[in-house]
Amino acid sequence: MQIIPIQDVYSQSLTVQIGGQNTQINLYQKLDSNLYCDVYVNNSPIITGVICRNMNLIVRDAYLGFIGDLMFVDQQGTFTPPSTGIDPSSPGLGTRFLFCYLTTTDLAD
Repeated sequence: MQIIPIQDVYSQSLTVQIGGQNTQINLYQKLDSNLYCDVYVNNSPIITGVICRNMNLIVRDAYLGFIGDLMFVDQQGTFTPPSTGIDPSSPGLGTRFLFCYLTTTDLAD
């Protein structure tokens, strides 16, 4: 698992090399207080407008062409079922809410 550094702002775009993929990620919080994510690889959309939830995979399906997956983790929640914590939002992005890349090995475990 790799932590992707993000800023604690309501809207941001970042370009990262993860899993050997040139990836652009857009994170944006809407008026309903939910955080959403778009993922592009080599400028092609993989997913758009996916709501970000604590400890839930964002891409979810390998057939979409993304190697691995992305997930937010609430550092103040628990990791054992049933997990606790709240969904990611600003303030707290990058500190309380970590943005994680999971490799295919991480997903298999």
